[in-house]
Amino acid sequence: MEHLIEIVRRFVGKRVLVVGDVILDEYLIGRAARMSREAPIPVLEFEERRLIPGGAANPAANIAALGATAIQSGVIGADGEGEALKGTLTERRIEIAGLLVDGSRSTTVKTRIMAQMGLRFPQQVARLDRLARDPITPSLEAHLIAWMERAIPSVDAVLLSDYHGGLLTPTLVDRIPRVARDVRRDPAPLLTADAQRPPVLLTADAQGELGKYSGFDAVKCNADEARAFLARRLRTDDDFAAAALDLRDRLGLRVGMFITRGADGITFAAVDEDGDHYAAHSRAPAAIDVYDTVGAGDTSIAVITLALACGAAAVAAAALANAAGGIVVQHVGNYAPTMGEMIAALAP
Repeated sequence: MEHLIEIVRRFVGKRVLVVGDVILDEYLIGRAARMSREAPIPVLEFEERRLIPGGAANPAANIAALGATAIQSGVIGADGEGEALKGTLTERRIEIAGLLVDGSRSTTVKTRIMAQMGLRFPQQVARLDRLARDPITPSLEAHLIAWMERAIPSVDAVLLSDYHGGLLTPTLVDRIPRVARDVRRDPAPLLTADAQRPPVLLTADAQGELGKYSGFDAVKCNADEARAFLARRLRTDDDFAAAALDLRDRLGLRVGMFITRGADGITFAAVDEDGDHYAAHSRAPAAIDVYDTVGAGDTSIAVITLALACGAAAVAAAALANAAGGIVVQHVGNYAPTMGEMIAALAP
């Protein structure tokens, strides 16, 4: 595990631009006092309100917690929720110069009602989403593209997190690789010769919109999204290996395709030192206490992006993503593992 720990230590100093649909995750926590006489539901007495970066802001939070620099780009509304989201990002030392305000739309908020019933963690009772899925306006799109054209030359990687909130339009997604490929800078030295990295690495968490990210370096999706996109059943390791190779081929990915499979780990397709395509599986660590899987996918793409930006091979990136995911599922809500937690999890 020493080589994996060395990669984690190399996260420090990396700069990642995270572009996508930012969300404010609100947790309202109350203690279950009694059953309501109005309906068969528990009555919760309010105890606490927590605000956490969600959506595309969660990978940024993970990147910052792991010692790298995260630059957030996205759109918020001219409202209190947008200001609250900016505050949660600033608290985590995430740069927010690329967070633009659109007065015509509201900030996306996901409110979770949590019941504290004497267990280690509160349990989710209900969720209320306030969101807009309309594409951003052409003028805002142009403004965002202009800002990214100035920002991309200063970063090591660009991570696109697609929550289908209207930010990642086809024009914007098409423009980012063009800008990144024009950057002329010596890439970081590779730890292994998995593939030749471009000066600016491009990764995406497609959330099912896989076709939008053709020609990127690395793309992640989960098992259900792979099934839906390929329109076929995927059950065995061999099924997923073939799917990862197929997706890597169809999308023309330069580095690798990663399919997260929960407790079954990650199946990935990449290129070996001889230039041959291959698929393999990285097993998830045994998690003693699994409390919540929310945010594990965001953590995976954040860690994969950082590892690849450090020159790691796909197999190492998948192993590190699994280790990070094993930490996340032991907490409620979006949780960003620290570098110290990662190193402890990897230590023999």
